[in-house]
Amino acid sequence: MSRRLSVTEAGDVLATGLVVALPTDTVYGLAAYWEDSRAVSTIFDLKQRPSDVALPVLVASPDQILETGAAWPEEADRLAKIFWPGALTIATPAPEELARRVGARSTVGWRQPANRATLDLLARSGPLAVTSANRHGEAPARSAEEVLEIFAGTSLAGVLDGGRCGGQVSTVIELVGAEWRVRRVGGVPPELIEEILGPPLDETPAR
Repeated sequence: MSRRLSVTEAGDVLATGLVVALPTDTVYGLAAYWEDSRAVSTIFDLKQRPSDVALPVLVASPDQILETGAAWPEEADRLAKIFWPGALTIATPAPEELARRVGARSTVGWRQPANRATLDLLARSGPLAVTSANRHGEAPARSAEEVLEIFAGTSLAGVLDGGRCGGQVSTVIELVGAEWRVRRVGGVPPELIEEILGPPLDETPAR
């Protein structure tokens, strides 16, 4: 049965290969160790989400990204220094073996959330594969109560209760060499990114 967890309890539960829900600055998310393929698969099952839709990875700092062996270009670092912690997911090239762990092919989307409890958890646990806490195609949970209601009777092990989350979903961008493209418009306006990196590749992003 799902229950409310402390930061320490959430870390202990994740270490056993189970999935927990946690708060972010945008919405609640379902989290698992990103290197645990079985736990990541459980996230897809809980969401009833196609396994070819990649999961982003939350980190406590860019240092955790470097420790995985993934690329962290200078352009990504410039953006992180301005917009992290916050509602910007930055997809960078990653070795195929790393990308496959979260259902991706050649890139991994990284984000440092602006939520103290979850940052404390990430500092203890290391990077976590996280996606919004909802059934695929439905509105994401914005409180621990909504998480417990949506996933009642499932294998979700518990929720780290951080109160109500009221933010927008994150903006998602992908770095392509020295260029970039918008994958989703969210909490960080693309115009602010353009001021730093120049115009994006000409594509129509999801909203």
